[in-house]
Amino acid sequence: MKIKSFLAKPFAHYIYKGVKKGMTTAVADQEAILKELLKIGKATEFGKEHHLPEINVHEEYVQAVPVRDYEQFKPYIEKIKEGKHNVLWKGLPIYLAKTSGTTSGVKYIPISKESIDNHINTARNALLCYIAESGNTNFTDGKMIFLSGSPELERIGGIPTGRLSGIVNHHVPSYLRANQLPSYETNCIEDWETKLDKIVAETLNQDMTLISGIPPWAQMYFDRLQEKTGKKIKEIFPNFSVLVHGGVNFEPYRNRLMESIGGKVATIETFPASEGFMAFQDSQDAEGLLLNTNSGIFFEFIPAGEIFNANPTRLSLKDVKVGENYALIINNNAGLWGYNIGDTVKFVSTNPYRLVVTGRIKHFISAFGEHVIGEEVEHSLIKAAEEEGVHITEFTVAPMIAQGKGKSYHEWFIEFENRPANLERFAEKVNENLRKKNIYYDDLITGNILLPLHIRPVKKHGFIDYMKSIGKLGGQNKVPRLSNDRNIATALEKYVE
Repeated sequence: MKIKSFLAKPFAHYIYKGVKKGMTTAVADQEAILKELLKIGKATEFGKEHHLPEINVHEEYVQAVPVRDYEQFKPYIEKIKEGKHNVLWKGLPIYLAKTSGTTSGVKYIPISKESIDNHINTARNALLCYIAESGNTNFTDGKMIFLSGSPELERIGGIPTGRLSGIVNHHVPSYLRANQLPSYETNCIEDWETKLDKIVAETLNQDMTLISGIPPWAQMYFDRLQEKTGKKIKEIFPNFSVLVHGGVNFEPYRNRLMESIGGKVATIETFPASEGFMAFQDSQDAEGLLLNTNSGIFFEFIPAGEIFNANPTRLSLKDVKVGENYALIINNNAGLWGYNIGDTVKFVSTNPYRLVVTGRIKHFISAFGEHVIGEEVEHSLIKAAEEEGVHITEFTVAPMIAQGKGKSYHEWFIEFENRPANLERFAEKVNENLRKKNIYYDDLITGNILLPLHIRPVKKHGFIDYMKSIGKLGGQNKVPRLSNDRNIATALEKYVE
């Protein structure tokens, strides 16, 4: 046993013990975090405008601080970018995380010296909980790859600015640096396909034991390795034992990824965002991700159906219920107050507080009043794919609104790894699954208002070519599952079979 794996086990048990304790104090920890945020925030420009010095409890906070998305926060961010101090949080942020917004273009999210630990330590805790539960420490002695954005940073208003994954790269502990791949020079390459070729070249003859990344880009890495060698990933890297993933629902990608790997590996799911590291998989046996209740973030939850109301219900952790869809609102120690991050979640347990991510607030279809969400389309497709022995590479759904006398329907653009033997039967199964999941959609089909869904098969690498065409190939970028317009659908027309 090497020194790293030898030391990893006692450290893992120490951290795991703290995580387990935190499960029992989650509500009290959340109340303490809100008090600490208010204590520091009251001296800021935002705090004075919103009377934070006068607030003592969550009910008063809800009355004083409205829910905002990035566009509504932007005036404060612009002041920070100009170098102004004490706007949302004390002093200046130590970083601005640059991220692509669905509707806002480029977003700049503040990271403070208080909030950076949330990003670094949560990723560490996810791995340490796995070690404590499984006893597997061998991967700590091998090479680890984190498929991420460039670590190069620019300065805006004197503040280092770049992709979150690049910022975090600067905080990898020194004891892991020797294990980390790819090289800094390769990581700085902006063009994803050029970077991928370099990553393959650097890792091909290494003892890779842990691979981390967003599932579609991990799949691209695996595909490139297989094209180069003709072998499964476990044949190339026999000691590869841990796959860390996040950013999108893993289930649509699971079968194809596991087929590419060709052997058993543990998977660890995470829920990171530029705004904060929200949750992580703490157990290989329990469903859902453990909410990060003691890491500088005070969480609020709005019933998903109320998110566009003028005064929605805002619940704190103690009031959430299992099985209900909530929009996730955060308040953190970098100065985000009542901030709508755009994700919806559903608790699968409240003892401890574990949840699953069910979709994006703006990624739904309700062109006809059906309000179909990401969780529903993913379930419907995965169930049909499993029954038909089909593997899905990527997909997205858009409304096709009839012009003239025709009827409207949902149009599914799907890139298949192996196409169904009978596409019409496959489409019928997906449609029936969705009807069972969403009563409004079922009513529209029953009432002959909507036609059953149509599937448009996308040619091999069609989604990759589409992402390349809009300059969003690789990194943390992902294809929206659902749209209420036809912008993506129209762009994908040229990539259908």
